[in-house]
Amino acid sequence: MAAPTTYNILMYSHDTYGLGHLRRTMAIAEHLRQHGVNILILTGSPLAGRYETPDGVDFVRIPGMIKKTNEEYQPLSIKINARHALNIRRNIIIATAKAFQPHLFIVDKAPMGLRREVIPTLKWLRRRLPGTRTILGLRDIMDDAVSTSREWREKGVYEVLDQYYSEIWVYGNQDLYDPIAEYAIPDGISRKMVFTGYIPRHVPTAQSMARTRREERLSPEEKLVVVTTGGGGDGYPLMDAYLAMLEEGGAPHHRVIFVSGPFMPKPEREAVARRAGRLKARFYHFYRRMETLMGLADAVVTMGGYNTTCEILSQGKPCLVVPREVPRLEQRIRAEVMSGRGLIEYLPWDSLTPAALRDKLVLLLGDAGSYRTAMANFPFTGLSVISDRLATFRRELCRVDRNACPPPAGS
Repeated sequence: MAAPTTYNILMYSHDTYGLGHLRRTMAIAEHLRQHGVNILILTGSPLAGRYETPDGVDFVRIPGMIKKTNEEYQPLSIKINARHALNIRRNIIIATAKAFQPHLFIVDKAPMGLRREVIPTLKWLRRRLPGTRTILGLRDIMDDAVSTSREWREKGVYEVLDQYYSEIWVYGNQDLYDPIAEYAIPDGISRKMVFTGYIPRHVPTAQSMARTRREERLSPEEKLVVVTTGGGGDGYPLMDAYLAMLEEGGAPHHRVIFVSGPFMPKPEREAVARRAGRLKARFYHFYRRMETLMGLADAVVTMGGYNTTCEILSQGKPCLVVPREVPRLEQRIRAEVMSGRGLIEYLPWDSLTPAALRDKLVLLLGDAGSYRTAMANFPFTGLSVISDRLATFRRELCRVDRNACPPPAGS
């Protein structure tokens, strides 16, 4: 009897702030599992179990950490010191790699992991499993050029990229933002970089949207705006300003659904819920099927992280992005680039007022044809390029290990 066809992919999802890293990792994993592979995701996110896990994908949960400042982290739940928690995480990561024996190791965003926790695993793979491909997946924009280049020099990131990674996948379009030029990436590293394009998101079916419309009691003629702040840790000012706009009156008539995100502090979250209730608006702390909710929306108001941007553009929804500017300028830079291409409306954080929101809402709920046209022409090549890279790796491995060959077509 022939041995089973197996190809193991280990994914590390940075988990210290927000939902973006996990959502991107899940989108890639859900796509790759269709190619007959086994996928394990290493994450400390407390929300990993809230999403549907497709066949072929599973999680290894490591102790969660939460970012306090750019350099300070503490355990999310367990009452031990940060050094002890990091040691546990590091040991789980390398033990999982040794047991799982991955053919492909994909690290999201953080080349060294939190506090260099991935480095021992990268070293072990290079020494003991030299055939394993090691991939760093980067969003299109990390931070402004000066800050990123300085941080990468000071922390030795360029050396890590050079020594430990087979390829670097950039989940963006080089003509929109070129990290090679912006971050002064040396030639030896830039030759490893593959620009995949943006990662598309699931577009809900008409049936699922009709069901959600009934659940939300939306009539066909009502305009809906979804206000979401991703993880929500720093999203209160946006929701506060939007609520103040509604309380003052004068905005175009519409229904509103607020989704605060699970990391908005409880007092702020409760304040948003109370005010939304008085205005007859819906409020959710966490919404598992955000794609469906966005599919119903006539417009979306958000802070514009990478993953929310992908979801909005995938569905062609007119949107207003009010990007945060601390601790990183990533969201603002992306908003400026997207606004310059006519894809979104952009409101700087320091211009966030009820009056400014009201003016932008008039545009979004009016004639949004130009936005929809620009979004319809936006290329989403991320998953197809990643599939092509996986196929190349498997063909190369198949020459030496028949058990790792792709299954025959139609099997």
